[in-house]
Amino acid sequence: MVEYDPHSWWAHFWDIRGSMVRAIGMRVLVCTLWACLVVEACDAGLPLAVPPTGHGLVGVALGLLLVFRTNASYDRFWEGRKMWGGIVNETRNLARGVSAMLTRDPALAGALIRWTACFPTAVMNSLRGGKGLGSLALELPPDEVQSVMSAEHTPLAVSTRMTALLCSAQQRGLLTPHQLVWLDGNIQSLVDYMGACERIQKTPLPFAYVVHLRRALLLYCYTLPFATVKDFGMGAALCTLLIAYTFFGIEEIGVEIENPFGADDNDLPLERICSTIDTNLRAMLPRPE
Repeated sequence: MVEYDPHSWWAHFWDIRGSMVRAIGMRVLVCTLWACLVVEACDAGLPLAVPPTGHGLVGVALGLLLVFRTNASYDRFWEGRKMWGGIVNETRNLARGVSAMLTRDPALAGALIRWTACFPTAVMNSLRGGKGLGSLALELPPDEVQSVMSAEHTPLAVSTRMTALLCSAQQRGLLTPHQLVWLDGNIQSLVDYMGACERIQKTPLPFAYVVHLRRALLLYCYTLPFATVKDFGMGAALCTLLIAYTFFGIEEIGVEIENPFGADDNDLPLERICSTIDTNLRAMLPRPE
């Protein structure tokens, strides 16, 4: 995620990173060149100009479609952030409970806290199509780590390992049944948040809506010179440039943020969130006496 000062207008005016310029630059350029050709053809005497009324009406409808597109994408982005906020809170709650309830077995408490810290990193990598457990996995038994890494669904295997450790603690009399249910409820919440993230990732906006919007957007921008050349002359190319940049940019913003779990400039800072969890939970590990 790009860090910026929301109060500064001009500091980021010329920034390329994080903006949609690279993604839409070619589309806008081709559209502008097409507008120049239309202007030249009209100057050559071809009767290509059309009344602008139709474009004005279509522009209103297209604007509503774009607003819905970006709102739907931002809802997904914000829901993803809330799910990761929940992961942060539940990992802290679980580590807090383990630290307080398993004081009689520091080794077991440390293992649970380390596996808890591994869970967010496992979820992040799973959402990105990879595998990994983070730095605290190096302090866990290699055979257990290897077993988890070879599982089909790494985050689920991590959560299963965490529950197994809690059950072991309860069987040894280190936890009461009530405490087991309380701590395992945190793990269940972590799995629920992971499932919500997977739902967002695997459920894109309906295909029909996206295709219709893009068709309408292309038709509008490529026919815009015909509606503006009579009033603006060569300025129709500049008008097309500005409108195409605006409309294509809005649509591309929706594409950029509808899956917020990747590594793009405008995606959620999952690495930083996982690092924060790692640091917080490392500080809660039992100290050797």
